[in-house]
Formats: sequence, C-alpha cells, structure tokens
Amino acid sequence: RHRHRYEFNSLYANDFQNAGLILSGTNPDTNLVEIIELKSHPFFIGVQYHPEYKSTVANPHPLFVKFVHAVVVNKNKK
Repeated sequence: RHRHRYEFNSLYANDFQNAGLILSGTNPDTNLVEIIELKSHPFFIGVQYHPEYKSTVANPHPLFVKFVHAVVVNKNKK
C-alpha cells in the first residue's frame, strides 16, 4: 500500500547506486523504487510499503524476522 506523496527520485538512481545504495525492489505497476538496502551496514533496509499490515504475532512479515535475526547476530559480535 502506497499512501503518501513521497517517492524515490529516479533521476538520482545512478548516483545513489554508485555510493553503495541498492535499489532492490520496484513496484511492477508504477516502476517506482519501493525497497532500498545499504550493503555496507549490518541491517539497513528502507521500504515504501507497509509490511506491518502483512504481519501478525503468530506470522510476522519476513522483514521483521530478518531484522530481529540481524540484531541477535550483531549483538553477539560485540
């Protein structure tokens, strides 16, 4: 669900990618960037959709599961 007026400005896509940002997901209908990642960070993901709407306590969205996993892994590294 895309419920705001903010969008990734694709005019700057190459600049962001050259700086290390990964444009990892686009909306197939609008071709708008919906998911970004930063490979140099232990867990940096930005999304323009609402994964919380697809989550329940018994069945969380995979994004939340991966986030908690990354927290545990990185906590144990310190």
